[in-house]
Amino acid sequence: MAEPTTEVAKPKRNWGRLLLMLSLPLALCIGAVVYWRSLQGQVSTDNAYVHLDKVSVSGQVTGKIVEVLVRENQHVKAGDLLFRIDPEPYQLQMAQADASIAGAQASQASLANSSALSGADISAAQEQIAFARSNLQRQEALWKKGFTTKAAYEAALHQVAMGEEALRMALAKRDEAAAKLATGSQVPGVYPQLASARAQRSVAELSLRRTEVRAPVSGQVSQAGRLQLGQNLISGVPALTLVADGSAYIEANFKETDLADMRSGQPAEIRFDAYPGLVLKAHVASIGAGTGSEFSVLPAQNATGNWVKVTQRVPVRIVLDEPSPRALISGLSVKVKVFTDGRKR
Repeated sequence: MAEPTTEVAKPKRNWGRLLLMLSLPLALCIGAVVYWRSLQGQVSTDNAYVHLDKVSVSGQVTGKIVEVLVRENQHVKAGDLLFRIDPEPYQLQMAQADASIAGAQASQASLANSSALSGADISAAQEQIAFARSNLQRQEALWKKGFTTKAAYEAALHQVAMGEEALRMALAKRDEAAAKLATGSQVPGVYPQLASARAQRSVAELSLRRTEVRAPVSGQVSQAGRLQLGQNLISGVPALTLVADGSAYIEANFKETDLADMRSGQPAEIRFDAYPGLVLKAHVASIGAGTGSEFSVLPAQNATGNWVKVTQRVPVRIVLDEPSPRALISGLSVKVKVFTDGRKR
């Protein structure tokens, strides 16, 4: 008699678990592809900082500071008075220049009214010559007839020579006086000494005006701690710094490998570390002409046997396309994203 056979039931497959195991790596692959595609057509860097134009303000004349009208972080407009230098030395220079002008005017009037230019000396010399020649003719006629001596005749000749010499001296004095009053081609029609005195007065007047130091641009005062009453300010030494209004731009240091598709005018996006959530639109204004190491104080020297290649950074200027609702402080760290495909996101 045959024994009955028993059938072993096959375990059912857990399709749900299998599907879950396959879907997870598939989702990761899809996510990676999507993320990779989202990075195409753009480059970014967080090695970027806000920059504002800074104007160093210094005195153009030397002197003691007698008045300070600004304080640190104060906003000023172009032309506002910042501080004043002691004007007294330059007021004295003005008075001295005025005295020089008066002296030059008196000298000009004296030369113009001198006898050398009046012609009186020349007329007197001419009359003296005429009288001497007439006397010489008489003495010559008498000497030929034997009614006078040779000494009297020679004395008449001497008088003529003396008269001619006096005429020459009068003419020379007239020419000398005229030369002193002559004007040069640089200042035609103006007495040279008077022109020099007027120029000295203009210099003194300019120095006096420069004792009032005014703001060259509108902006915010910085580093004003050097302005102290009574301090002697040396010409050309910066006294304070003005951070100019509306001059903000971004200097982003991109890797040289990111520059292949970057061009001026491409749109960009700016995010600020100091202001989370603030995003501003911008564009590439220009790409630097050299890497950061090229303009460093001590450029790297790579002519060695153990040279290691280092990816260089190139400064790229980014200009904002819209005003910022928050104050842009020079030196703030930002993150810059440039869309090299030209599409604004």
